[in-house]
Amino acid sequence: MAADLHGAQRMDFRAVRRRLPAPTVAALVVSAFVAMPIVAIFLIGITGGSDNWQHMLTNVVPRATGRTLLLLAMTGALTAVIGIASAWLVASCDFPFRRLLSVALVLPLAIPSYLAAYAFGEFLDFTGPVQTFYRSLFGFQSARDYSFPDIRSLGGAVLVMTAVLYPYVYLACRSMFLMQGRAAADVARTLGAGPWRVFARVQIPMARPAIMVGLTLVMMETLNDIGAVEYLGVQTLTFSIYDTWLNRGSLAGAAQIASVLLVFVVLLLWIERQARRRQRFASQKTTAVTIDAVRLKLSGWRGFGATLICAFPALVGFVIPVAVLAGFALRRIGDFTEPRLLRALGNSITISSAAALATVILGFVLAYAARSDRSRLTASASRLASLGYGIPGTVLAIGVLIPLASLDNFMDGVLRQSLGISTGLLLSGTGFAIVYAATVRFLAMAEGTIDSGFQKLSPHLDMAARTLGRNALQTFRQVLLPNMRPAVLTAALLVFIETLKELSATILLRPFNFNTLATLVYEDASRSKVQDASVAAIIIILAGLIPVILVSRSLDRGR
Repeated sequence: MAADLHGAQRMDFRAVRRRLPAPTVAALVVSAFVAMPIVAIFLIGITGGSDNWQHMLTNVVPRATGRTLLLLAMTGALTAVIGIASAWLVASCDFPFRRLLSVALVLPLAIPSYLAAYAFGEFLDFTGPVQTFYRSLFGFQSARDYSFPDIRSLGGAVLVMTAVLYPYVYLACRSMFLMQGRAAADVARTLGAGPWRVFARVQIPMARPAIMVGLTLVMMETLNDIGAVEYLGVQTLTFSIYDTWLNRGSLAGAAQIASVLLVFVVLLLWIERQARRRQRFASQKTTAVTIDAVRLKLSGWRGFGATLICAFPALVGFVIPVAVLAGFALRRIGDFTEPRLLRALGNSITISSAAALATVILGFVLAYAARSDRSRLTASASRLASLGYGIPGTVLAIGVLIPLASLDNFMDGVLRQSLGISTGLLLSGTGFAIVYAATVRFLAMAEGTIDSGFQKLSPHLDMAARTLGRNALQTFRQVLLPNMRPAVLTAALLVFIETLKELSATILLRPFNFNTLATLVYEDASRSKVQDASVAAIIIILAGLIPVILVSRSLDRGR
């Protein structure tokens, strides 16, 4: 009877395997790989004990939640105003230095928020150029003679986040304004509406889906930040996870706070999806609409005002941080060959390369599965795998550590009993944990880039190769893969740079005496040695400029 039951189960499994194509099965495996950290967080949060949760719910979560909501609301409002205004001016108006500023407005994306916080801390400090000039202008002798806003505050965190994150809204809105062309605006003008009324009543409502996409990215990046908020003294939910885990030694408490933060992430994703579902507009994509668009000519004080509005965000978000950090780095040229920095650079390259390779392989699996099998199951697997990008690095660090530590303990116990060998921490105590977290977090980026490349290839290529005698594997290897090389390289480059800048997960998962460039900057800055961190910071910024340049070039080609 048992043998018959076992045989029936094996036959059922074979039947399921025959019904599901191999790419779909692979996509399901990848989605399980991404979902495992999320499931682990909720499991340890539920089993962590009610007493610990009661303490968190009373003393930690309310204050941290309030600060997080304030930071999200204020940053979202300011990035929306700056991003929408600058995008509309660049896309719809003509004013002095418009072409230069259209590129300059994207540059703050190359500055990680924690580097911007360190730079602004030095720039606005008592010994910095702003307060020094202020004292000399009014003749003040000491800090007791005047009052000056403190950068290490909630307002300072809003300033830093807005300065480096507004390009997400700017890019999304600029693309939408360019895609719309001038057809809708011209029709409104012929009906008697002025340019500002057209902007408020026609173009803003049509750009609402793009605005929501940009704001969702801004808020996710704000939730992910840990270096800036810690340096500026703002206790958010993300910092509370870090503090509860490392400083208070409570992994269960950190997991419970992480569960609260995941609710924020899910809510943001739901709001973004609902906004896009309810606001869909078709746009005419003819050459005449996009190229022959006549921009509104702004001259005199209007042109000067438009130039100032677009130049100010780029000045605050890129020029000031780079000027501060580059000024420190130029006085420390010898540090570029310091062994400590070279080791951190080597570790960063190793971790980033491994994460780029892993995400490209898994992203290719997801994109190819979506191309070859357009079922709901495959689409659901792809959506589940893309959730990792919305999860903050501190949350992912907890979710990754729990299953890896359990696996390490299991392997160590088995080998101790069978061979008398202690393996130690093979996975959770090495760089593998960082690679795993980066792969889960940036898989959506790689999959989206590769899927965009697949969409440019006609499905008839697959059919033609099959009619010429190639099987599925040969078609994939000889036809699709060579044509996908540019998209694959772009995806690998983007993930490499993002992993190089990642701090939240790396600072929690790194082994002892293991530094990347990001953690090296964090360690120096936390000891008030921003000058010593400037060389590593400049390397990170230079690397971050590469995808920013790619984005700017793609926008110009799209236009």
